[in-house]
Amino acid sequence: MIVIKNGEVYSPERIGKKNIVLEGTRIEGIYDEINVPNDFINIDMIDAEDKLILPGFIDSHVHITGGGGEDGFSSRTPEIQLSTIIKAGITTIVGCLGADSVCRNMTDLLAKAYALEEEGVTTYIYTGSYEVPVKSLTDSLDKDIILIEKIIGAGEIAVADNRSSQPTYDEFVRTVAKSRVAGLISGKAGVVNVHVGNSKEGIEYIFNMIRNTDIPITQIIPTHMNRSKRLLMSGVELGKLDGIIDLTTSCDKDCMADDELTASEALKMLLDNDVNIENIQFTSDAQGSLPAFDEKGRLIKTSIGSVESLYDEVRNAISNQGIKLEEAIKVITSNVAEHLKFKKKGRLAKDYDADLVIIDKNSMEITDVIAKGKVAMRNGKVLMKGTYENK
Repeated sequence: MIVIKNGEVYSPERIGKKNIVLEGTRIEGIYDEINVPNDFINIDMIDAEDKLILPGFIDSHVHITGGGGEDGFSSRTPEIQLSTIIKAGITTIVGCLGADSVCRNMTDLLAKAYALEEEGVTTYIYTGSYEVPVKSLTDSLDKDIILIEKIIGAGEIAVADNRSSQPTYDEFVRTVAKSRVAGLISGKAGVVNVHVGNSKEGIEYIFNMIRNTDIPITQIIPTHMNRSKRLLMSGVELGKLDGIIDLTTSCDKDCMADDELTASEALKMLLDNDVNIENIQFTSDAQGSLPAFDEKGRLIKTSIGSVESLYDEVRNAISNQGIKLEEAIKVITSNVAEHLKFKKKGRLAKDYDADLVIIDKNSMEITDVIAKGKVAMRNGKVLMKGTYENK
């Protein structure tokens, strides 16, 4: 058992100074007062005085097996390591492929997800890559979602991008429809994670689907919506229709487009345009490449995404954009859990999973992380590392 005392708790709503009891992998309860007898069973006591206690962060778009490759084989990005995830306060992670579905494949992705789960964090994955038709693990997208527990949907499918497979509208909608039905059958979200590029058509396929089918708008999660103000304003329209907007936190600040926004800036703009905070989420796009192309589609630079950007941009939203902590933290906790049907994630409440992040009230730095009921980081020191990280 673990008892966390005297911390200011955000569930993510602020509920004040509380004491949290963890039993195994779940939250046993949250109490105003708690007295532990000296002769009671062995308990790990954590004093969270002058600290804030938050739900464990959820990053639902990470290239856990690496990505990239737009500038030749040497530009392939590496697999993510467990300690990197822990330092970023992330306790639940969703892996995906990207542009390369030849040198990276679904078998590798699933194996890496199993490995990270064994090492200490909760993992899920999407089936497919940029391509349509989806390159699945089994012989079909819907079988993947229905029969393989870790697969919760499809993606990231690319549209409006020079690297996409240029699917037709009908191909796109059929993919979403199959993913939805598979989700219904399996009790999963069955969402389609859509990579939206810079091309002028933007998210027109999504608007066409809303106008011409009865598929729920929340079946699609378009990501990279902060890559331009033009695209973000279409996100405002989508959000007002109750659609989900995913903002990417990783960016190369030395090579941002003129009208590109950081995730924190985009969050502020969405809220100023009356988009419901519940419809917005952040993801890091970590380990994916961040390529920059000129007006003729030629690659001019590439860098790599980072999971640390996830919380960094939440902190920027609070300090630079004036957004309240209990609102800002939702975009990496409860909102994501709701969108992806993670029923025991994203909140601090009785019987929820014992995933917590403790931050210093003054510096807002992450000090402690608990994942699946185990202390993964204590006083800034990472305790939970990958199998070969100490070798």
